[in-house]
Amino acid sequence: MKPLVSIIVGAYNCADAVGKCIESIIAQTYTNWELIICDDCSRDNTLEVLKKYSQQDERIVVISNPQNMRLAATLNNCLGVAKGEYVARMDTDDVCLPERIEKQVDFLENNPEYAVVGSAAKVFDGEKIVGVRIPKENPDLNNLLRGPMFMHPTIMMRKSCYDQLGGYTVAKRTVRGQDWDLWFRFFAAGFKGYNMQEPLIIYHESSSDYKKRTLKTATMYTRTAIYGYRLVKAPIFKYYLAFKPIISAIIPTKLMVFYHKKKAEGKEKSCINE
Repeated sequence: MKPLVSIIVGAYNCADAVGKCIESIIAQTYTNWELIICDDCSRDNTLEVLKKYSQQDERIVVISNPQNMRLAATLNNCLGVAKGEYVARMDTDDVCLPERIEKQVDFLENNPEYAVVGSAAKVFDGEKIVGVRIPKENPDLNNLLRGPMFMHPTIMMRKSCYDQLGGYTVAKRTVRGQDWDLWFRFFAAGFKGYNMQEPLIIYHESSSDYKKRTLKTATMYTRTAIYGYRLVKAPIFKYYLAFKPIISAIIPTKLMVFYHKKKAEGKEKSCINE
C-alpha cells in the first residue's frame, strides 16, 4: 500500500539519540507512513543503527549521501524518494507524541486551504520538560519578517507544495536557517499555513544548542532575511529586523538560555491556566 505520509529526517552523528526518535514514530497511532532517513556521512555508527531499524520495519527507508552535504541537500534527497501525499519533518534528537501524525493528517484532509500545518512543542533541556513553545496560530507577514513562522520539526506539508517550491535551497547562506528561506518562498507563492496550538512533539533544546549561535551562522540568517524581505516586498523600514540574528549571536549564552527558559515556562503556565 502506498504510504499517505512520508516523514523525512536528516541524520548526522546521532547514534545515541536517533533510536528514541524512530521509536516514537513507530509508536504513532497513525500507521500509513514511510520514514525516510538520510545519513549525511556520519562519523559514528549512526548508519548502522539506522539499518538495524530498517531491517525491523519495512516502512523505514535508509539512504546515504555520497559526501557530507548538510541539511538542505539531505532533505532534498529524502524528498526525491518520498511517495506520500503529505511530508512530515522530524529531527533526530526530537520525539513525536503518539497522535502527532494522525492529528496533522486529519487537519490537512479537512482543511484544503492550508498547505502546511505545524504545532506547538514541549521543550526538553536534556534532563526534563521545561515548558511549551507555542507559535502563532495563523502566522502572517509580520511574523515571517521576525523569524521562521513554524517550528521546522513539527511541520507536515503537502508534497505538491514542496514540489512547487523546489524543496530546500542549497546555498552557503542556507547551511543554517534553511527553513526560514523555505517560508519566505512559501509566503511569496501565496500558500497558507496553520499552527496547531497543542504540543505534538518533544523538542530537544539544551544549552549546547545556543553555542551554535556564532557570528558566522548569524550572518547566514541575515543574508537569508534580506533575500526574503526582497522576495515578499517587505517595507524598507522593516529591514532592521534582518540584523536580529547578529544581535542575538553577541548576547552571552547564559543570558539567552535564561531568557528562553523563562519564556517557555511562561507558556507552560498560560496553557495550564487556560
